Amino acid sequence: MSRIHEALKKAEQERAAVQASGASVLTAPVMPDPPVPAASETKSGRERYLATESAITHSAGYLRFDDLRKHCAHPQWHMDPNVNVFINPALTAHGSEQFRTLRSRLYQMRSSQTLRTLLVTSSVPAEGKTFVTNNLAQAIVRQPDRRALIIDADLRCSRLHVPLGAPASPGLTDYLKGEVDEMAIIQHGLEGNLCFIPGGNQVTNPSELLTNGRLRILLDRVAPVFDWIIMDSAPLLPVADSSFLADLVDGVLLVVRAGQTPAETAQRACQELQGRNVVGVVLNAVGPDQAAGGYYSAYNYGYGYGNGEAADSGK
Repeated sequence: MSRIHEALKKAEQERAAVQASGASVLTAPVMPDPPVPAASETKSGRERYLATESAITHSAGYLRFDDLRKHCAHPQWHMDPNVNVFINPALTAHGSEQFRTLRSRLYQMRSSQTLRTLLVTSSVPAEGKTFVTNNLAQAIVRQPDRRALIIDADLRCSRLHVPLGAPASPGLTDYLKGEVDEMAIIQHGLEGNLCFIPGGNQVTNPSELLTNGRLRILLDRVAPVFDWIIMDSAPLLPVADSSFLADLVDGVLLVVRAGQTPAETAQRACQELQGRNVVGVVLNAVGPDQAAGGYYSAYNYGYGYGNGEAADSGK
């Protein structure tokens, strides 16, 4: 307890010094944590460390990116070149430029509206939303000093960890159940400013977890730390998860797969998003010689939805 008391006192002194100097500090609401078990009940020294760090960070009332990157999880990522356009020469020529264009247009929108948190969804499975989420974030962090957090909020079929070659848990489900804090689920696996929250362990009640209030607390907590937070989500029409998530974010990107998604299906998805800020539609799986009309375009090979196998279908 004396170490925690000393750390809390030091954090308070540092905050007072920063405020006295007039420097800016990122502020965020303090997140209520699950109870910290006694040392004899914890499973490992790392859990005791995370509990101590959580108490220090939350009591100080703010979260800084350097602190987050230092104390979050640091697994090894092994990115799949077949679905990452910035590391695969065969995809880079066309695909990377499309994502840079999408990035630029989002920044243009940001000049006239609040746009920090973004939901990526689709009408039905296999349209490429996970591919778009990952590569858009990759495009953002390739700019100097830009920080992005991608969250796998598709708790029914979490696949965002696959293109990153990252661990699937602990993740969002474990946090929403109150079993871990945010430091345990945020991963920083590569050099640079990209962080990732995987879907976590499988659950039978994803809708109830997404609506229990803890996700909103998490977003409020980490939003000031990142330039962009991009959430991958379940498709709109089969389940209601994305309709709820759309109310938590500043904007929504709808992914439509070229030559596959019927127009009436896309229109039904747009109706589901009425009243939300739909910032654009991404026409996915567009070949280099195909015109994209009034859409943003992307070109991909992705992952099938629900079968866990690689497929030329996107997710």
